[in-house]
Amino acid sequence: MNPFPEKKEVLEKVQKGILNARENFSLWTGEELYLSYAPANFLSIHISQEISKLSVLPEIFIDATIADTLKYALKNTDEYKSFMRKNEIMDRTFCITLDERFDHETNRDSIAKVIISVRNGVRNVKEEYLNDIDVMCKVISDSSLDYAVFAFYLDISNKARIKAKERINELISAFDEVSEKYKEISTRFIGGDINTIENIGEWSVGCYVIENK
Repeated sequence: MNPFPEKKEVLEKVQKGILNARENFSLWTGEELYLSYAPANFLSIHISQEISKLSVLPEIFIDATIADTLKYALKNTDEYKSFMRKNEIMDRTFCITLDERFDHETNRDSIAKVIISVRNGVRNVKEEYLNDIDVMCKVISDSSLDYAVFAFYLDISNKARIKAKERINELISAFDEVSEKYKEISTRFIGGDINTIENIGEWSVGCYVIENK
């Protein structure tokens, strides 16, 4: 077993990365609220930068495919295709994947430990978010992966009829409905503090954490 950062430290860095992304985007653009206008991978890059500051470093990959991740997370690395077929998983990318860091003897001896989905401008329950949760539950339940994180930034105008707190509660409820189908999985939500910009709107950062019981 190779050294790997504590879960608490990683989750703190995920949240700090999104907060840094918001601060930088606001500084560079003058936009007080809508980090959701930021370009693709803006949040992922900031999160990765924060994780790279940990004293115990993992290997950090941005946009690794599910297939590649499973190659380094299943007991039998050659079974990733059959695993995906059996679980009806279409290949796409995870925003961030964390592997154990060590000197590799071959290009097949990596060990994947954490997968992170990063979503910007999350305001309502969407099928793509539920699919993220479902895929992460399937992968976590039968692999070497320790946990998965659905990390998001939410922003809404002060004119929005449904406020941020209610939206977050609806998201958590919908995510729970998906994850509860997997008996070997436990989940928890961290973050979710509501920040108000007077006469402009509200914003929040949250992490839905999926792990084996």
